[in-house]
Amino acid sequence: MRQQRGTADPTLHNYSIPLRDLLKRIGEDPHRLDAQCLRQFVLEQSHKCEWASAKNCTTALRMFLRFLIAEGKCSVGLDAAVPAVAHWRLSSLPRYLQADDVERVIASCDVTSAVGKRDRAILLLLSRLALRAGDVWQLRLEDIDWKGASISVSGKSRRETRLPLTHEIGEALVDYLQHGRPQSESNAVFVRSRAPFRAFACHSAVSVIVERAMRRAEVACASRGAAHVLRHSAASSMLRQGASLQDIAAILRHRSIETTQIYAKVDVISLRSIAQPWPMVQSC
Repeated sequence: MRQQRGTADPTLHNYSIPLRDLLKRIGEDPHRLDAQCLRQFVLEQSHKCEWASAKNCTTALRMFLRFLIAEGKCSVGLDAAVPAVAHWRLSSLPRYLQADDVERVIASCDVTSAVGKRDRAILLLLSRLALRAGDVWQLRLEDIDWKGASISVSGKSRRETRLPLTHEIGEALVDYLQHGRPQSESNAVFVRSRAPFRAFACHSAVSVIVERAMRRAEVACASRGAAHVLRHSAASSMLRQGASLQDIAAILRHRSIETTQIYAKVDVISLRSIAQPWPMVQSC
């Protein structure tokens, strides 16, 4: 996948999680795979995780089965036996925090410690610039243009985008780099706080940092992707302040405005102006 399709390492890491569970079940003999086994596996996985993770599971399975078919290690057409995960587009609401809760999460960091300086800088990048956990994980020292006051991020699409380096975020980064970041040969901006001082193993470490900050701030989060909740919170805050969907799409780096339209459902004030009264009931 990396050599022939250019799949990024974070994507391959996500694919490997359900595939490891499958290989524990079938061992090293792919000929044991059949339609019943695959469907039962997907059903069990879908009961343990949310829709996005279940969809990732089916995508990984199809990718793996196509490889096995090409290698002659399983039946042709077996990839068609992987069921699709039911999901209706725009059927859910983005999970986000109120502005006060976001500030409490950021303030929960102990800026007198090296870990606190690092965590605060990460939280600011997520909540102010709406970065993804993967963006923070992949951020390198050379991606920061101090003179131009900007940060370069590539994101999932690998299209480089320059985002503004605000005074607040810049101060937090400088504080961490000068007084909190340990000596390291890695060029990653954020590194582990314990030896060996190297970059985080994967983007999930960023979400763990956010989850810990939310627990310290006693802020409830109903989603497993805590870092992504801060991204949703930033978008929802911009919408409440009057930003257009086009502006939000530019900040979030969405390829299509249709992806950004889900945030229109949380703009309650605007929705009230177009809501029609229920039949036979006086409007309130």
